[in-house]
Amino acid sequence: MSPAAPHTSPLKHIAIFASGAGSNAQKIIDHFKNSDAVKVSLIICNKPGAGVLNIAANENIPAILIEKEKFFRGNAYTDELKETQVDFIVLAGFLWKIPDRLIKMYPGRIINIHPALLPKYGGKGMYGHHVHAAVIAAGEKESGITIHYVDEHYDNGDIIFQAKCPVLSHDTPDSLAQRIHQLEHEHFPKVIGKIVAGTR
Repeated sequence: MSPAAPHTSPLKHIAIFASGAGSNAQKIIDHFKNSDAVKVSLIICNKPGAGVLNIAANENIPAILIEKEKFFRGNAYTDELKETQVDFIVLAGFLWKIPDRLIKMYPGRIINIHPALLPKYGGKGMYGHHVHAAVIAAGEKESGITIHYVDEHYDNGDIIFQAKCPVLSHDTPDSLAQRIHQLEHEHFPKVIGKIVAGTR
């Protein structure tokens, strides 16, 4: 008998949902560029002219500019996700709430990053500079990032990973945001890799 072929796990496809410049999306794409386990196969964006659409074009990754009616009251683009064989959804600065239809289709397979230490400073309207301004106004001594699973409620799903940084006495929302971005870029791609590849 010939020896059994080594077991190779099939390639996992991820879709990145983003609304803005796409700095996290770029870091994730770079991280998996030479991976034989994980591939960024689709970019979903809800803002015409967003920087992440340029990134998709430069990286030759298919992109879909979605519209509200179909996303919230139609099929939530589930057909397009199936066609691309998407296994996981990663939210990288995506500002729309994920509809129940998608959550049911991808239970435990939608991952978000939040620029604060949940459960503090989460919920509707808490994104970007709004979060950092609230953290500073409250006199917090530390902030950070939270990577978590997505459920039916804003910033409510089970926490996967957190990393912390100090809040300095002279911080502005902009200066704190820079420190938070560094944490995001350092940790988000690695944590996604562990989750999607099933090693965690």
